[in-house]
Amino acid sequence: MCGIVGYTGNEQAAPILLDGLKRLEYRGYDSAGLAVRDGGALAEVVKATGKLQHLADKTDQGRALPGMCGIGHTRWATHGGPSMVNAHPHVSGNCSGSGSGTVESDVVGVHNGIIENFSELKEKLLRHGYVFYSDTDTEVVVKLVDYYYKKYKIGPVDAITRTMVRVRGSYALALMFKDYPNEIFAARKDSPLIIGTAENASFLASDVPAILKYTRSVYYIDNLQVARVSPGSVKFYDLNGDEVTLPLTEITWDAAAAEKSGYEHFMLKEIHEQPAAVRDTLNSIIKDGDIVLTETGLTDEVIRSLSQIDIVACGSAWHVGMAAQYVIEDLAKLPVRVELASEFRYRSAPMPENTLVIVISQSGETADSLAALRVAKERGALTLAVVNVIGSTIAREADHVLYTLAGPEIAVATTKAYSAQLAAMDALAVRMALARGQISREEYGHLIEELGTIPDKIRRILEDKERLQWFSSKIANAHDIFFIGRGLDYAISLEGSLKMKEISYIHSEAYAAGELKHGTISLIERGTLVVGVLTQSGLYEKTVSNMMECKSRGAYLMGVTTNGNFDVEDSVNFAVYVPRTDEHFVSSLAVVPLQLLGYYTSVSRGLDVDKPRNLAKSVTVE
Repeated sequence: MCGIVGYTGNEQAAPILLDGLKRLEYRGYDSAGLAVRDGGALAEVVKATGKLQHLADKTDQGRALPGMCGIGHTRWATHGGPSMVNAHPHVSGNCSGSGSGTVESDVVGVHNGIIENFSELKEKLLRHGYVFYSDTDTEVVVKLVDYYYKKYKIGPVDAITRTMVRVRGSYALALMFKDYPNEIFAARKDSPLIIGTAENASFLASDVPAILKYTRSVYYIDNLQVARVSPGSVKFYDLNGDEVTLPLTEITWDAAAAEKSGYEHFMLKEIHEQPAAVRDTLNSIIKDGDIVLTETGLTDEVIRSLSQIDIVACGSAWHVGMAAQYVIEDLAKLPVRVELASEFRYRSAPMPENTLVIVISQSGETADSLAALRVAKERGALTLAVVNVIGSTIAREADHVLYTLAGPEIAVATTKAYSAQLAAMDALAVRMALARGQISREEYGHLIEELGTIPDKIRRILEDKERLQWFSSKIANAHDIFFIGRGLDYAISLEGSLKMKEISYIHSEAYAAGELKHGTISLIERGTLVVGVLTQSGLYEKTVSNMMECKSRGAYLMGVTTNGNFDVEDSVNFAVYVPRTDEHFVSSLAVVPLQLLGYYTSVSRGLDVDKPRNLAKSVTVE
């Protein structure tokens, strides 16, 4: 949540900062601001509420702010409501206004995360004569850095490390000091922050797309580290102030991957990128007809030793886990629990010896998932991260990593990252089944062949999207939608329902079809849309029967099933077909029409598909 950008180099900073903030809009925000130094003691701070365009207009697209060193921020309100006063950047000086305008302040800073003990720290600073103009925890941490900087007459790095020792919570900080006008100092704990370098220029950002246009060479600053960023170079320090060395990572994403490329919305573009995302992910682990997990470190011997798997995730990644549970248990005969990360970390559930905890996260920075990973490691579990971002915190801290290759995903509602995660987990399930002797080599080869057909089958579904576009326009005024299914179809329903509610704002719920009579069916009214997912042959008739119960109470029915089940048209009002495949892998296909259904419904309602209200792409706070 929120977005940080920074630049120092030989070019005017403000236009570059605005460009970076625009590329981080998907993270969610309610206000934005810039701070730029022009080589002297004064900093120019400009803030605006609402859309980033308001900030661009106030600064003439950044051209009105001279200076070649600056920081920018898009804020999502936590402490203190959305306002000019609470918008970042914040300053250490005792300003009577909002901390904006031309200010002579020793420290200017922006911050992502939450400072849990900010009230205690604020009381301390008030006793030392500091005056506060905002309600934010960020102003507190900026002034605390200033306090140590002046009291002990130390350098920025030491002032920041002293602050880090006192602060509890999560943060990514970017700070500018009056005495160091061409440098930016950064620190992080549990909130994402990357630093990129180019010739005579350096960049900071919360996420890669913000700086991909300018450099592919980035550092992932570690937890509890400080960075001193100068034009074209960066130094890193630990909490003791000792310099440390970090590896430089080359980003392999094509810069065009972070652009719309002619599509109306990023979400639609990313839906169409799913065949490539799935193909690239599968090709990274399937070599010459064999699923190779060498790079993950998961050997067949380790797999055979496992007694249980716990899959931990949030949101759509949790839905991937729900689908993977059915596949792993059926193929590998290994017990699987699927846990919401926000619940797992606070439970004391017994964890048998030789438990593998799989943490799934697109960004690799999800706060609850990261905390759950650490809890799992404390309990002695083996951990595997399934993530999309190389060098992310979850990837670095897990014992083993399985990377998905979805590329940058900009739309808040995930599509291609979900599909890539699903493909990775399906491949993992197949390898586990072979390693544990639950399938023959012949069955193993057949399942790998089936996995290889998934990308082309997704492409075929996308070629027939006009009917879904038409149907979405007919249901755009719906008040309630219910998604039902059994087994894997229930897992698919969970994701379809989430896609609908998060971008169309229509109340939507997913239920295991067999649970309808346990209360849910009382909500069915005449005209209520019920979407049934019907891809599991052994459960097909039972789910159809549940749908007919809804129809008898006035529901309007949509069915998603596989080619060949044409008799479904005798029962439902609108049918969608996906190509046949091995039923273990059908989730990758059946979810695509549901993604399109959510997308086109949102478009029909005239909503901002890529930036739904109250949501952010990366949830980096609890």
